Amino acid sequence: MEAAQAGVQPVIINIREKDQVKQQKAFLGALIQMGEETDVIPFMQPGTAMEYALSSSIKKLSVLDKPKIGLLQGHGEPSLAAFQQVYTSLSILYIIEEVTLNDSTEQLSEYKTVALVDPKDSIPADHLSQLDNYLAQGGNLFLAINRVDGDLNNASGKTINTGIETWLTNKGLVVENNFVIDANCANVGVRQQRGFFSFTSQVQFPFIPVISTFEEHPITKGLEAVILQFVSSISYIGDTALSFLPLAKTSERTGTKSSPIRFDISKKWGKADFPMSNLTVAALLSGKIVGDAESKMVVIGDGNFPVNGEGQNASQIQEDNVNLMVNSIDWLSDDTGLIELRTKGVSSRPLKQVEDGKKAFLKYLNFLLPILLIIIYGVIRMQINRNKRIKRMEEGYV
Repeated sequence: MEAAQAGVQPVIINIREKDQVKQQKAFLGALIQMGEETDVIPFMQPGTAMEYALSSSIKKLSVLDKPKIGLLQGHGEPSLAAFQQVYTSLSILYIIEEVTLNDSTEQLSEYKTVALVDPKDSIPADHLSQLDNYLAQGGNLFLAINRVDGDLNNASGKTINTGIETWLTNKGLVVENNFVIDANCANVGVRQQRGFFSFTSQVQFPFIPVISTFEEHPITKGLEAVILQFVSSISYIGDTALSFLPLAKTSERTGTKSSPIRFDISKKWGKADFPMSNLTVAALLSGKIVGDAESKMVVIGDGNFPVNGEGQNASQIQEDNVNLMVNSIDWLSDDTGLIELRTKGVSSRPLKQVEDGKKAFLKYLNFLLPILLIIIYGVIRMQINRNKRIKRMEEGYV
């Protein structure tokens, strides 16, 4: 009764005891209290990062003076309401505010980290200058930008120019004007017609890579699979005065396609389509990027990966997509305490890329090998018993 009154709702779980299975009501939640303040964890999914849920709840109650994170607006970026999952995680430690720059006032100095996600319109030179001034003061930036964009309804892809790509190139960081393709990719639904019947089938679409190769770094610690839609590769052409670190890379079988492009959903992809390997799609640049102050900048070659959308267009996104952005902002803001706990839960355990023939072989091997071992054991036992019977029948056997 106390748990229910506190907001921890019961769930029905299956219990297996000896020769029976029964259902029981269980309260898989917690109530955290500090003084007069309380926070409820209504449900903790078994197998997930329980330590993160408890630690973040404690921090939510104990952190009084939260630093600010600025989300840039005014260039076609998604609003704060479009980052539901990211906002839920970040709001534990930070105050997240939308920031619309104007041409006369420096507005970024009060923010621990500034995020620019998926700008669609041209960014004025004055606004880029304010970003330079922010970096010159030791500020930190999180940039998730679309250099290209794809439209599956029209089966076409195009280049996007906002000015941020030129601004980055001047600092030695190039977000290439290309579409990355990868054999390790997500599926898309394709509607097909067979006579009077229509149905949707799932086909692999290499323009939506599933990234599972990460550099060992606090930002990527514990990440397993990040889905990047129409991502571009990143390269560094600057000098060694700055530190460039690739954070996430494509698989061993990857490639690029130039923009603009027409998508062929029904294309049969082969090894020849993926001549490259380990292309960088997320990177960290640190050092004296502008002026004499040390600053840091995380750049992702896809602007949509952390966005849920708004209203009826909102959708649930991959948990590690959320973790990549939240971990980046935590690290940029010098707060890495929850990163390891946040990514401790298992979210993806896909099979490594194997050929269809090898998959079939492994499937039948897993099915037939136990049966074969039992048969061999039975034959050996039968032969042993037969030898014993023959020995007993011999003269002089005692």
